[in-house]
Amino acid sequence: MSSFPFESLRRWPDLESPELVAVDAADRLLLTELQRAVEIDPTLLASPLSIIGDTHGALTLGALAEAGFTEVLVHQDARSGELALVNNAQELSDFFPPSSTFQNLQLSRELVVSSRIVVLRLPRSLEQLEQWAALIAAYSADDVLVLAGGRIKHMTLSMNEALGKFFTQVEASLAEQKSRVLRARGPKKQAALDALTSWPKSEYHADVDLMVCAQGGAFAGISIDIGTYDLLAVLDRVSGQQGMRIIDFGCGTGVLAAQISKLRPTATVIASDQSAAAVESAKATMEANNLSDRVTVVRDDGLSSQEDRSADLILFNPPFHSGAAVHAGTSLRLFAEAGRVLKPGGELWVVANRHLSYKPALRKLVGETREVRRTPKFTVTKSIK
Repeated sequence: MSSFPFESLRRWPDLESPELVAVDAADRLLLTELQRAVEIDPTLLASPLSIIGDTHGALTLGALAEAGFTEVLVHQDARSGELALVNNAQELSDFFPPSSTFQNLQLSRELVVSSRIVVLRLPRSLEQLEQWAALIAAYSADDVLVLAGGRIKHMTLSMNEALGKFFTQVEASLAEQKSRVLRARGPKKQAALDALTSWPKSEYHADVDLMVCAQGGAFAGISIDIGTYDLLAVLDRVSGQQGMRIIDFGCGTGVLAAQISKLRPTATVIASDQSAAAVESAKATMEANNLSDRVTVVRDDGLSSQEDRSADLILFNPPFHSGAAVHAGTSLRLFAEAGRVLKPGGELWVVANRHLSYKPALRKLVGETREVRRTPKFTVTKSIK
């Protein structure tokens, strides 16, 4: 990889910090493998390249600038990743041929239809990898080559097995800079088509009278995580005036949004998440529980599409990581967003691991904060704007 300035790539609007990077060794190894594949078979350049899981644009822009592709179809789960790709493409436009293009697509047949080569960053979730692999195997070309890369510390043999469910050949590259690429060929099309019919998964939870639906990669899957249960335990204590505007921030599969819409039937409820997998899961959850007409599900970077001082209540089970990296700044940025969107007197209810001690930050970024519930692992706090 020669002339493209990978060091100039930014994560923005995702969290930026010296220890968080927009491109890593796994991205570079994948692009090297992609170039090798093109050198062996230059006809690969005649059709679009499909990419799944590009974090901030390194794979997409590297393929256009260095590997010779002129069209890339890309799926990025995080909305912030999509925005980072657009920002990086604009800043570094001089490094691409004028005719080169990329297009963000949903995780769908159109993303990989007839593709001869697919590049993906290995996700942490095996279920997400299986769903991606099934989609590729079902709809790509018979001679498709899949290049799936990641950091060795995040890779397991189960990933080989997940790919092996839908491809006849799976082999691993040599390790380079603590990264590795899995190469898969020979799609098992019928097995893949059969597997795709099982998504989204679903499970009925009698204790809360809720059917939870989940696409691969949605946080907690079809289970309800224990932090959410702690917030559910006090959900009937949130403000209850008529006609409230309520946001389930980082909604995941939509459990909190579904339950608050049942408790506050006159409220306008918005379920918001930046993850495409979460948004599709929450939509399926609302449909399965006949709540689609009462809960609007949106994909958003933070709460950027929500107006200042527009919400009466925000429910939040915050992330404390950015990708694979644990980073407190992730939650702090989102607390500030919640503070911006709340009306004066509005409430932010947060459930978080006890050791994180968010109360000082919540007081500063939102307002008066008190503890509502404490368990051995979690605290639930109420902050008033």
